[in-house]
Amino acid sequence: MSDTMPSARPEPGQPAPDFALPRDGGEEVRLSAHLGAPVVLYFYPRDDTLGCTREAQGFTELGSEFELLGARVLGVSKDTVAKHEKFRDKYGLRVALLSDAESDVCERYGVWVEKKMYGKTFMGIARSTFLIDAQGRIARVWPKVKVDGHAEEVLDAVRAL
Repeated sequence: MSDTMPSARPEPGQPAPDFALPRDGGEEVRLSAHLGAPVVLYFYPRDDTLGCTREAQGFTELGSEFELLGARVLGVSKDTVAKHEKFRDKYGLRVALLSDAESDVCERYGVWVEKKMYGKTFMGIARSTFLIDAQGRIARVWPKVKVDGHAEEVLDAVRAL
């Protein structure tokens, strides 16, 4: 895919695009392996930045509540597995951090977008979250996430499934 033609974002009711990505700790995570349980798939720009750290901490703090509901929380960025491991260890994170180094999954979920900052245009990840139901369909989408209160809002949506 070209850097200037991002894919359309999957919408509620559509099948969630399957993928297999490496995660912190070295395992591979395949989305389809989680059929039968809800999955929270959140995309974030970069490890160890203020907003991304607060978002990962929010999901970590509510991790046991997601687990009680049978939901798996997966964070995705373009950072390497090694960088994810440093990020995880530095903040005691307990969410799986997946490395999409080639941005293939980001493109398939429509979150690899053109961004502008300080007058410069570049490609980057739009902070977004997808709630995938137990049948592997998109149940809800949060585009352009604001970090404060987001993990709680997603937890409420998982409860409502």
